[in-house]
Amino acid sequence: MKKPSRWRRHLVAITGGIASGKSRVTRRLAQAHGLATIDVDQLARELLRPGQAGWLALEGRYGSRFWGAAATLDRSRLRRAIFADPSLRAEIDQLLHPLIREAMLAEVARLNPGGRERILVEVPLLYEAGWADDFSRVIVVWAPEEVCLARLLQRDGVSLAEARAAVAAQMPLREKAARADLLIDNSGPWEATCRQLEKIEKIIENS
Repeated sequence: MKKPSRWRRHLVAITGGIASGKSRVTRRLAQAHGLATIDVDQLARELLRPGQAGWLALEGRYGSRFWGAAATLDRSRLRRAIFADPSLRAEIDQLLHPLIREAMLAEVARLNPGGRERILVEVPLLYEAGWADDFSRVIVVWAPEEVCLARLLQRDGVSLAEARAAVAAQMPLREKAARADLLIDNSGPWEATCRQLEKIEKIIENS
């Protein structure tokens, strides 16, 4: 079992389902407090660039199966494959999650060398990866599945079947909500979400 990060008491995780509004909530909280942020999805994308650690891990296990032009990752091909085969998704998670966590903690160390600054970390697969113990608080951003599906269709231009597969591949949002230290309902107007965030901002300030 991995040990929680030594920076735990300074880290606040923001998670939730796909298209629930995690990024917007993260930006709002960061602006309100002048806090540094880490986007774990962006770290994962960097690791999957040609020649980087994640790319090398996939190449070592699967060869060129998921490569497009110039040996770049064909994300659509990979996404279709893992949605169609849960065992493949589990294999790839086992390969990549340790590398992503290592990159996340390296970025924490870079942003917080003195060990005193609070950092907001957007982690879409926090519970799926088993990283909750790395954080002092977990904020879950929630919206009903039908709202997330509509946002996903509009945002990514995918088919309804692809959107449903993306939602189904993650832990049900109700389970994430049940585990949350703090819960944000982002199903309605942004103004309503902001009123909830004002209360959470006070909790973060005083913690």
